[in-house]
Amino acid sequence: MADVCAKYVTDWLNPVIRFGDTFGEVAGVDLADHPHIATFCPVLAEEHQRRTGHVVALPMAVEGLTTLALLARQPVGVTWYLPWIGAILLAVALGCTVFLSVPLHAKMATNPDAQVGAKLVATNWPRTIAWSLRAMVCVVMVAQMVNSR
Repeated sequence: MADVCAKYVTDWLNPVIRFGDTFGEVAGVDLADHPHIATFCPVLAEEHQRRTGHVVALPMAVEGLTTLALLARQPVGVTWYLPWIGAILLAVALGCTVFLSVPLHAKMATNPDAQVGAKLVATNWPRTIAWSLRAMVCVVMVAQMVNSR
């Protein structure tokens, strides 16, 4: 029974747990870091980007692998399209990260100004919305799994 519970938590609840981590991270960084880093300290911006990369790399990799696992092996009782919606929302969040946020972080390190910080905060909203909707999809999937047993 312990093995079943451990697999359940690691495979199917991971996206829900990841959402809380991501939402808190985005909100904290938007409110505390970006407005200040963007205006006065390129060295801090560069260090912030390096350290943040180390912190988020593993959870993002786990989230991606979990998403692929959900697509490859449909959980019993889960509506077929929910894992696909979750995957699309993850693609939106990661796409915004790679193509919008990361380049703005690099720009902030070389040319700090308030406009870059404001753009960076603005690019976090699509990510936050995508991850929030994804969390709701994950909660529905977990509820469907529990109800089907």
